[in-house]
Amino acid sequence: MSSYRRKNLGAILIERGALSAEQIPLILDKLAGGRLRFGEVCIREGLISDTDLAQGLAEQFDLEFISLADVRMDEELLNQLPPDAIYRYRFVPLEMSDGSLTIAVSDPTDVIKLDELELVLGWQIRTKVASESDISSVIKAGEGARRVLREVSEDFMLQLVKETDRGEEVLSVETLTDDASPIIKLVNTTILDALNRRASDIHIETGHDGVDIKYRIDGVLYRANDPIDLHFQAPIISRLKVMSELDISERRIPQDGRFKIRFGEKSIDFRVSIMPSALGEDAVIRILDKESIASDLKGLSLENLGISPREIQRLRKKIREPYGMVLVTGPTGSGKTTTLYAALTEIHTGEDKIITIEDPVEYMLRGVLQIPVNEKKGLTFAKGLRSILRHDPDKIMVGEIRDPETAQIAVQSALTGHLVFTTVHANNVFDVIGRFIHMGIDPYNFVSCLNCVMAQRLVRRVCMKCRRPVVYSDDQLREGGVDPELVRGATLYEARGCDECNGTGYRGRTAIVELLELNDSIRDLIISKVPATRLKQEARAAGVVFLRDSAVEKFTAGETTLKEINRVTFVE
Repeated sequence: MSSYRRKNLGAILIERGALSAEQIPLILDKLAGGRLRFGEVCIREGLISDTDLAQGLAEQFDLEFISLADVRMDEELLNQLPPDAIYRYRFVPLEMSDGSLTIAVSDPTDVIKLDELELVLGWQIRTKVASESDISSVIKAGEGARRVLREVSEDFMLQLVKETDRGEEVLSVETLTDDASPIIKLVNTTILDALNRRASDIHIETGHDGVDIKYRIDGVLYRANDPIDLHFQAPIISRLKVMSELDISERRIPQDGRFKIRFGEKSIDFRVSIMPSALGEDAVIRILDKESIASDLKGLSLENLGISPREIQRLRKKIREPYGMVLVTGPTGSGKTTTLYAALTEIHTGEDKIITIEDPVEYMLRGVLQIPVNEKKGLTFAKGLRSILRHDPDKIMVGEIRDPETAQIAVQSALTGHLVFTTVHANNVFDVIGRFIHMGIDPYNFVSCLNCVMAQRLVRRVCMKCRRPVVYSDDQLREGGVDPELVRGATLYEARGCDECNGTGYRGRTAIVELLELNDSIRDLIISKVPATRLKQEARAAGVVFLRDSAVEKFTAGETTLKEINRVTFVE
């Protein structure tokens, strides 16, 4: 019998410098009574990265560690596998030789899963170890994976979740079977594909040529596939109505609903808007993936949002004030709520009671009481905000101010010693003031409670893999609304398109902001109702960098393109 004893993972991670010996008791303490394993606890506590864990496991089991940074799925190899295998068993096929398949997995300890995979494939398997994030990225990238995705049997991936009156989530009887109708499969594969491509919305549009399905990715619409025959329009919309518990027989008025889907381990909320059109009905599905916010941003912090250090410094000062109102403004989907989440995460020390009221709760914050608006049951923003004030809060976040009643209570709260974070739809920091006064709020009370107003937009980041330098003439820059002197000496880029960015030339978005801090002279000017041009002069003198200037800074820094900043902002 062999006396070989496998080395302890903790010892390997200490040797590699990924952990310190002092951290081991903390990890063992967390392991006690839990169902997590050593490596999972280390990652959850932020002590090591998933790459550190993969390298440690590779050394422990004497396997090769592989970085998948430049690896793409092999189309031919993929065609030989069952459609759902890579999703079900979470692996990346690398190469086939002599009847054995080499794969990359993140957990070589899961022997049962690997044995099952050998049986399913009918080949001998050789294992290499890669990080979980690398494996996810490779599975998500490329057309091959998308083809597999469309063929996946969704019964094990998507489960519709219904909520009972007591708030419990019960899996509905609609869990899919292999003989599910083509329409159910079409709707589910569309949702899966959209999630995979980081879409924020799915648009189902009825045209003369058929039904168009489009995804909004990084704020821009892309066609998902060729038009689908018009015969399918009514069944697709009916399926969405069933999922959202809307009236199937009503086709002449707009309807709004929502549904929730369990996708693997996580639940994702979807908001549905059905709109009658001359050719039938159109639908827009808004995807509210709480967990993708955090993974896209690698954690919620103001730096990760892309806000410039100059504005972060000014904003930090305002969010740490003991009372008043911090207002973020911008159109739908401009990242207002995410900015407020990042601000709350920064100031949350556990010493203050923080309560939020949102529609819906988009991201879970640890140690914060988050209340979802439920208009069916009569819980509106105004009603919820009244109750919150009786719950002894120090800081309050109101998801959105939509009506005079909510505005009135929010202003009163800020005037009576609470710090209120909120959002409102307006184009820039000066339009906000008119918006509140139009809601019947006394201008003096409003400016007295206001600490700062921040207008925000999102510009797409140019894809770092395929961007290419470009030289513009002074005339081209002036035509594009950019002063040539501002970009003199900078390396400017334009978008091209590659596999990494789905051929769009852009990947991810970054925030541009315009932050107005309220000082006494600006407050006096607002109360005196001076013209907006006079206010702007005073704001510029007080150090405000306007949205357009912020966008030009991103362009000069090589983060985005001239075309993109002109799509999002304009020269005033």
